[in-house]
Amino acid sequence: MEELIYRDRRGTNCSKWNHYGNQFQHENLMGLWVADMDFAAAQCVRDALQRHVSFGVFGYDVTPESYYDAFVRWEKTYHNYDVARAWIRYSPGVVAAFNWFIQMMTVPGDAVLIQSPVYYPFANAVRENHRTLVESELVNTNGVYTIDFADFEQKIREHHVKVFLMCSPHNPVGRVWTRQELKRLLDICRENGVFVISDEIHQDFTFAGHVHIPAATVGSYDDMLVTLTAPSKTFNLAGLKNSVIIIPDDTIRKKYDDYVAVLHVASGNSFGVVAAEAAYRGGRAWLGQVLETVYGNYQLLVSSLRDTLPQVVVSPLEGTYLAWLDFGAYLRPEQLPDYIEGRCGLAMDYGAWFGGASACHVRMNLATCRENIAQAAKALADHL
Repeated sequence: MEELIYRDRRGTNCSKWNHYGNQFQHENLMGLWVADMDFAAAQCVRDALQRHVSFGVFGYDVTPESYYDAFVRWEKTYHNYDVARAWIRYSPGVVAAFNWFIQMMTVPGDAVLIQSPVYYPFANAVRENHRTLVESELVNTNGVYTIDFADFEQKIREHHVKVFLMCSPHNPVGRVWTRQELKRLLDICRENGVFVISDEIHQDFTFAGHVHIPAATVGSYDDMLVTLTAPSKTFNLAGLKNSVIIIPDDTIRKKYDDYVAVLHVASGNSFGVVAAEAAYRGGRAWLGQVLETVYGNYQLLVSSLRDTLPQVVVSPLEGTYLAWLDFGAYLRPEQLPDYIEGRCGLAMDYGAWFGGASACHVRMNLATCRENIAQAAKALADHL
């Protein structure tokens, strides 16, 4: 079995460990925030890239059909989604893609709905594109989050929402939405003429019997829904800038093609394509080890905090590789930075960034070695 290799990324110019921007007040923190992994890519990916580098010519190229075949096979095998080759489009990242669709499907001032607390580039995309942000907050019951469907529908009608930006599985609360939940959301959107952008980048990270269901597979929604995903989260390839957009509807696909024709970004670089194809063809066993490691890290974290900080609420990890922790029983929101950074020496995403009633939360990246999680859990206990 292929060995899962942990890399110490300090001093390697990576965002998570070395470049905090203006996010944190301290330096030399343990990087547990940005959602990428501290594991070397699968051997099949590294081999494919080595062959590509050894050839030594990096001129203009065309994405091969074998790349699309590999992705189509992955979606069918692991998500029971029959994706036609003609539906697949490129973007350099999922964040770029949902910004583009907001621009394409709305005009300034139009309302875009998100379910907070949620991945903060969602809210940023709405605000920075001069659209009206509408939030339907998820219901938090002792760390378990559910959808307030009545509020969701009311907000759509009250604000004449044009686009629903959905996160599935949900980052940061860790929910994997059920078929029933997805269908109810999409039916409400159908009834109210709302276009749906489904960010499913964490589709391959599910645990404890939970199954990711692509939104496009729960009914006939092709004329109102696009799906965004990528090998970047699944195989730790974010730096290669290769994401996938699935657009089943001819009219929406034509609109997208016309949009990117002006941007001149219809395809990515050859390294991203080579890596993604190799990963989709040969990376499943490697991913299995990652899933086992991540869930083991989650269990260690839960066990450690249960014994040392029993009032910290850790949301159940159904999906993603991100733990969602509520320190509200111990700290006020303004006390979190000094505690997390100053005393514990950790870099985590603060709940306030995600919106909703989450100012006492932090999001913790579990995709690292067991020793880092143990050290972080000990620091949290020792310094509170």
